[in-house]
Amino acid sequence: MAAARRNKRVAATQPGFLKLNSSLDHSESNIRRKRVNKNKKKNWNKHSDIQDVEEFLDDVRLQERSTGGLISEKSDDNLFFVDTGEHAKNIQKEGAEKTGRGSRPLRIDLILQHDSLVPPPKDVLAHQLPNAKKLRRIAQRAEQLAAKGVLPRRQKLLLRRKVAAGSKAKERPPANNHPERPFYDLWGEQSEVTADPYYLEQTKKKLVKRPDKLNQKPSELPAVEVIAPGGSYNPEFFSHQALLLQAHEVEVKKQKEEQRVERQLAVRREDKATEETVFQEQVEGLLEEEEEEEPMKEGEESAQGKPVRQKRASREKKTEKQRKRAKTEKEKEQQRRAEQVVTGRKQQLFQLRSIRAELKRREQRTRERQTQRHARKEAQKSLPRRLGRLKFQAPDLEVQLSDEIPGSLRLLRPEGSILKDRFKSLQKRNMIEPRERAKFKRRHKLKYVEKRAFKAIT
Repeated sequence: MAAARRNKRVAATQPGFLKLNSSLDHSESNIRRKRVNKNKKKNWNKHSDIQDVEEFLDDVRLQERSTGGLISEKSDDNLFFVDTGEHAKNIQKEGAEKTGRGSRPLRIDLILQHDSLVPPPKDVLAHQLPNAKKLRRIAQRAEQLAAKGVLPRRQKLLLRRKVAAGSKAKERPPANNHPERPFYDLWGEQSEVTADPYYLEQTKKKLVKRPDKLNQKPSELPAVEVIAPGGSYNPEFFSHQALLLQAHEVEVKKQKEEQRVERQLAVRREDKATEETVFQEQVEGLLEEEEEEEPMKEGEESAQGKPVRQKRASREKKTEKQRKRAKTEKEKEQQRRAEQVVTGRKQQLFQLRSIRAELKRREQRTRERQTQRHARKEAQKSLPRRLGRLKFQAPDLEVQLSDEIPGSLRLLRPEGSILKDRFKSLQKRNMIEPRERAKFKRRHKLKYVEKRAFKAIT
């Protein structure tokens, strides 16, 4: 910008510079100027005459607003034209056709018009893009790959999808006025999709196919389990007895578990301390043995009758004859084992029937194990899994004894809690882990203070 101003200033100082405003032209006065020392900084602005520079800049701005640039830089074609008379005739014809007050623009429109020919300044921020350098580098890389005939991975996937979507035969739906067209159910659950599958996939209107595992429920149990018929307020005799038997089995199982724990923790009679054991513990280590055992000589038998082994003598170096004999025996042993393997393979030819029967038995055992494993998996689907550190504890059966059954629905007493029932159902269906109520633990001990009023009374 500064360079452009400097060039315009230099151009204006040339003898060919044309001034647009004649009032700015002034003759130099013959007044004698006061001599001032310009070496001092305080006299620079005070005694410097910059009137001619300001007039020049005003003239340059006026030319830029009115003509769009300096007149001295414009060509003759932009400043003058040759009047041949046709232009004047055209102007007269246009004026004759457009007569009246409506042909002239309004004064308000003329005021609002942009009369400056200076182009507006370029908005640098409007042309800036985030990550412009990175995008430009990516575009250049794409152009280089395109010149080589290499397509990017994203474009390859799009082409594959288009080819896969186009390979499918498109069935044209029948016209609306066709007599054999199917009946359209307005309130049906599913509507017939006639759009292009590739279009539906790209516009996110077609749902992505979810894996089958995501559609599986954590448990096969129903959300609400219906109680047995014996839990009714007026049950049948046999149904009520069956429910009582089930509750009795649960209680017996709990009682057996408690008894098993008691048996494991019970103290045996052999482990109880007696007077003799107490006395032996007290005198242990006080009495010294009178007879000490004499050290056994080498080769003598111990008290248990087992001879004591003597120390093995140091190994002596083998002779050449002994080494050759050991090598020959080793080769014979290897040859004997190889012959046994060959003989065993020959003998297997005569055992094909027994081998085939053994294979059939193995296959049968494998199928049985697979069946058992599959049955075990199916059974585990309806059982609560171990999701946390605690095991699932089944709630107690809500059953009434024979003398507690009411005679009518009005006399029925409510049992259990709906909230606890739903909470246990969520645990049983493997949706939440079994948990127990958090225990409140006091951080600081309670401090008792005796007040003055209480002390005065007592």
